[in-house]
Amino acid sequence: MPATTTKVALVTGAAKRIGAEIVRQLHKEHFNVVIHYHQSDKAAKELANELNEERENSAYCIAADLNNMEQINNLAMQAQQHWQRLDLLVNNASSFYPTPIGETSEEDWDQLINSNLKAPFFLAQALAKKLGEYHGCIINIADIYADKPLKKHSIYSIAKAGNAMLTKTLAQELAPMIRVNGIAPGAILWPDDSHKKPEDRLSDDNKEKMLAKIPLQQRGQAQDIARTILFLTQSPYITGQILTVDGGRTITI
Repeated sequence: MPATTTKVALVTGAAKRIGAEIVRQLHKEHFNVVIHYHQSDKAAKELANELNEERENSAYCIAADLNNMEQINNLAMQAQQHWQRLDLLVNNASSFYPTPIGETSEEDWDQLINSNLKAPFFLAQALAKKLGEYHGCIINIADIYADKPLKKHSIYSIAKAGNAMLTKTLAQELAPMIRVNGIAPGAILWPDDSHKKPEDRLSDDNKEKMLAKIPLQQRGQAQDIARTILFLTQSPYITGQILTVDGGRTITI
């Protein structure tokens, strides 16, 4: 099958929340989209069906565990072969949970490092040749806590700090054929803690305290991240940068 003339984007962790909004916005901008997911099979397929109803053969799902190198490589292979093209990789998938010192296991380390740092690196490596053919770009989702650590989240903060450096090193190494940038979100969506015990959930009082520290006095929306991704895809002279999207939170830390 010849390569499509339509731009193609792979978004990891794309079945729900911010990832799904990124996919929808890219699709509106006439990208074909590869929707990566791990366990959210139903949500991923519903999203793909929704987009394929709008534009036939424009969305495709691939399941992969980003803790598994074989599955990472298979994801990369399928993503670039489906339409014989790739213009954009968005490394959005991320694990996030507390790892207090004294209560943390090697499994926690592997889970957080793999999803936030290892998988983005190896996906970039596996897809660099195809992305380079189309002068494509990579966008990594970092975090404001890459620079200022979040208490009781040491491994997550370490992983996101590595993700920020990954953006800079890839931008240098893959230039001039591929641009690489990052986005550091602040409070965008509250954590999905419905599966947690009530005492472990983020309380309304704590949410209000967090919002009070944000100059814009509100949390962001998934659309804010998706729009920033669109901006970066349309900015051919920006590479190696990490844009902070946090309502001004970092100027108050």
